[in-house]
Amino acid sequence: MGETFEFNRSGKPQTPGAAMAASDVKHWFVREVLPLEAMLMHFLHQNWRNKAEIEDLRQDVYAHVLEAAKTEIPDRPKAFLIATARNLLIDRVRHNQVVPIDAVNDLDELNIALDQPGPERSAIARDVLRRLQAAIDLLPPRAREAVLLRRIEGLSRREIAERMGVTENTVSDHITAGMRALADIYLGEAAELRRTP
Repeated sequence: MGETFEFNRSGKPQTPGAAMAASDVKHWFVREVLPLEAMLMHFLHQNWRNKAEIEDLRQDVYAHVLEAAKTEIPDRPKAFLIATARNLLIDRVRHNQVVPIDAVNDLDELNIALDQPGPERSAIARDVLRRLQAAIDLLPPRAREAVLLRRIEGLSRREIAERMGVTENTVSDHITAGMRALADIYLGEAAELRRTP
């Protein structure tokens, strides 16, 4: 007949180093884990979108906990149960996000909307950028530097002032003058392009 163990308060067998008998693991599970079912179900409902899968998830969590308990009974069943549930949910999310490339013969079957512009939009965007670069090149050097540092590099007025060795008010003046000149150059060029037959 199988050897049985007495459990201490943490749920571990009192015989050190002894493997747990299957019946002892089951007794521990019924005594320590099953009373936590309401807490586990609350956790699963809070953290899993598809409510139809909750019961299956609960069973998977229980299976993982039982399997781990065969090796060693956890010191803190509540924390172990929630950690197991959390890890299982993470694994499910990772698994659900992966689509094996060989599972689909034609990638068009996936019906994934590509967020890439078509050739016409790409050509228009390149033209706009070319015209904008030409307009930036026509700016006075200090205004061009201030505009690029602010609008392209995203620096604050204080950082630009330190880099350029001027006051913040001067930086504001350079940015304002540069943006006005840029608008005049860019919009003036665009208006000319529209008028040309």
